[in-house]
Amino acid sequence: MPRERALAIARAFLPAHPLGNRWDYYYSRAKLGSDPLYPGVLQALRGSHAPVLDLGCGLGLLVHALRLDGQTMAYRGVDNDAAKIGRARKVAGKVELTRARFDLVDLAQGPPPHRGSVTILDVLQYLDAPTQRGLIDTAAVMLEPGARLVIRTALADGSGRGRVGLISDRLAKMIGWMQSAPRCYPQAQALREQLQGHGLSTTLTPLYGNTPFNNWLIVARA
Repeated sequence: MPRERALAIARAFLPAHPLGNRWDYYYSRAKLGSDPLYPGVLQALRGSHAPVLDLGCGLGLLVHALRLDGQTMAYRGVDNDAAKIGRARKVAGKVELTRARFDLVDLAQGPPPHRGSVTILDVLQYLDAPTQRGLIDTAAVMLEPGARLVIRTALADGSGRGRVGLISDRLAKMIGWMQSAPRCYPQAQALREQLQGHGLSTTLTPLYGNTPFNNWLIVARA
């Protein structure tokens, strides 16, 4: 994402007090400025007006990126991290984001009811294989005409990039940024076959950018 746009979003996460905790600000600034995730997802959703359910939303950076991109569809972010949901709500209220809400949900127990587009960004590897398949099946049937299912995930292919991603995900758990350690990385062919089994037109595109990770963008359309 262009530097000025990344900064515009990150500034919303600055603490009210000059001596307050600036972790979310620096994290958001670095994430938005270096990760090709958000430009890829914005492009995938552009042109659709279906409401978006963001599974594993974290701080809710996606909705900030959507609004800055001029995309005004209704947004609901859910995550199992109560602290992040609380901070997401606080910042969304601070900048007066419209048509946006955040809820505490454990995806291991299944997502909430929804009709529209669904995003699953950097979540699948934290679920075991059966739960992954169940979540994707559930998300696939949520799509309505014109909606998209957008997934960003690392893939299991035995590559050096894959090993780097595994180490990074484990470190994220060790420092407390993530609630869970990685459990299972999906395989490209299995994902493609599962989504096509729902009658969805599916593309898988590398989303490496300048990162060392084995990240891919999967976009499925009814």
